[in-house]
Amino acid sequence: MEFACSHVVCNWRPESVEGRSGEGVTAGLGEPLRLSVKEHMYDNRIAVISRPEPGIMPPALPPRQFGSQKPHPQPTFRPPPLPSLPPPLPSLPAPLPSLPPPLPPRGLEGQGEQSIRLKANVNVLSLSVGRLVDMSRASGIQSTQSPVKHCGRCSAALSSLSSVHNTQDTAVWQCEFCGLQNNLSTPDLRLGSKVGLKVRGAPRGRDVIYLPRQTDQDYENLEDVMVVFCVDISGSMSATSEVSPGKAMRSPTYVSRLQSIQDALQRALSSLLQTSPHRRVAMVTFNDQVVVYGDGSGVPVSLRDWALVDSDYLRQQGKQYNTPHCIAESYQHLSLRVKELREHGATALGPAALVSVAMASRYVGSKVILCTDGRANIGLGLMEESPAPFSSPQSPYFYRQLAHEAANSGVIVSVMTFEGTDCRLAEVGLLADQTGGRVNIVSIGTVATEIQSALADNILATGVMATLLAADGVYFPYEEECSHRLVREIGNVTEAVEITFQFACKPDSVESFMRRARLPFQLQLSFTTRDQQNVTRIITEQRRVTTSSWVWAGSLNMSVLGVHCAQLCARLTMEGRVHEAQRQLRAQQNLLKDISVQRPNPKEESIYGNWISTMTTICDDLITDSQGNSKINDLQPSKSTPVNALSDEAAKVVYQMKRASSVDQSRRKQTDIVAL
Repeated sequence: MEFACSHVVCNWRPESVEGRSGEGVTAGLGEPLRLSVKEHMYDNRIAVISRPEPGIMPPALPPRQFGSQKPHPQPTFRPPPLPSLPPPLPSLPAPLPSLPPPLPPRGLEGQGEQSIRLKANVNVLSLSVGRLVDMSRASGIQSTQSPVKHCGRCSAALSSLSSVHNTQDTAVWQCEFCGLQNNLSTPDLRLGSKVGLKVRGAPRGRDVIYLPRQTDQDYENLEDVMVVFCVDISGSMSATSEVSPGKAMRSPTYVSRLQSIQDALQRALSSLLQTSPHRRVAMVTFNDQVVVYGDGSGVPVSLRDWALVDSDYLRQQGKQYNTPHCIAESYQHLSLRVKELREHGATALGPAALVSVAMASRYVGSKVILCTDGRANIGLGLMEESPAPFSSPQSPYFYRQLAHEAANSGVIVSVMTFEGTDCRLAEVGLLADQTGGRVNIVSIGTVATEIQSALADNILATGVMATLLAADGVYFPYEEECSHRLVREIGNVTEAVEITFQFACKPDSVESFMRRARLPFQLQLSFTTRDQQNVTRIITEQRRVTTSSWVWAGSLNMSVLGVHCAQLCARLTMEGRVHEAQRQLRAQQNLLKDISVQRPNPKEESIYGNWISTMTTICDDLITDSQGNSKINDLQPSKSTPVNALSDEAAKVVYQMKRASSVDQSRRKQTDIVAL
């Protein structure tokens, strides 16, 4: 777990409390209060007692005389004060009885020139899931086959940070996350002073891998996976583009989209033959019918007419088709089938995708590479001609359900469309977004490279589920449940997968958190490895608490903040919450600017600043289009924008932003998102 800030800022407030403009405190009606970075306005600061101006307060009363209550005559002169009495103190206004005594500042305050005032929530943590599920990197991490001991209320796991107290007959573990007292069984107890010595099977480290006592099967051939090329051969694939002439050519050359796909497939087959000769490869084509070639050695199966709208029949045909042979045996057959492809007809994209996923689902870790240049206009997944934002939700539902089916089977789907076309990528891209695949728009000259990149994305784990726990009183904004426990289904994980979470403290819990030195966090990552082992990795950490609105710039991680901003705003945009995405972009942009002033990093500033700028442009365009449509049709909601209102170019960027990852990862692969 990597945190954006070295401390938990427990008294951060969203924009609705600190000002909608993103500038924080306001001095008047919408006028931002200008603050210098040298000032230190702490949220837990002692209230300053203002000195009254002359003429406002009445004159001070004379010193009270103690003793007799009888009136005394006014003396003709004032005697000097006694030397033993101190001079009278000026009167002070009584303190407010409702305010508790202020707590001393804790954490990052008082850093002078390096302090910046928070304009966005920096309570963000990042998980490099691709590294965490890679068992080849886990050789030095404690592993055990003992069962995990969970809290009976919040399901937190017993860790080395847990506190266990002995009673007369048993031991009690008071959960550090929810406070529940869990009784531990007597056979688990051992003598000692620490939890790791008192409870049998309790972890001694903060990062522990729990392995099963036996695997589901003794042996799993990791090479025994399948690659299915799902290729569009509709009439629009005959469109040509000019390519740069080579040294041997004097005049420009025009190449059709299908010709570029054929060349790219031939290169991919040759590459697989050299690098993965035992890999199974199959091909499915579609126009006004779906043709299943398999490995090219048998008789193709054609699916047309009523079959294109029968999901059960299509799924059955994909699963029951002859198992393809490895590429070492089928290379010649497939190469010949690729050369014979001809373009004509409509675009039955949905049925072809369903057959391809069903065929690949027989082998965990398989891939489907879908190449198309047009909108589905026949069969399942049919999309309406008009790209209006009020189209039927049936097509997104079909692709979303198919993506869920593929993810559950451990299949990655990558989607590639050609530039200059309208494929409704926002809907078709759901196949890749939910399965861990790629979404990209290619040209005739780049399609071969993109197919090679998609082939290189190997699944490290399937069925990945992340459970994140924090202290009771912490919640996760932008999630469905306002709880200190968050469960997120990740599904298939490849090498570069990174996800981020944002958390905050509930207002009624701030006071108790301010009195605590640290807050606990725990990640429970459950997944299935390629060799079918069910593994659980549990990481438990503590973070110090700060109560300051100002933090030291050196304690902030621009990489985590930049990735989180890209992922969150892209997610909000795809959900139609464009206004919320805009507010997040403004807040994060101001924060990153302040960080760059105090701690310059030109490389990160350029990349993350470019991400924010690109997402800002997309959101602004969506808001403008939404406002224009609302004037024509009153059914348009005022605070959301449908997903299918995105153009293909915008959808590509948003999907890539959802899978953004840090630029400083040592094993991070180069992706198109860096060049945005």
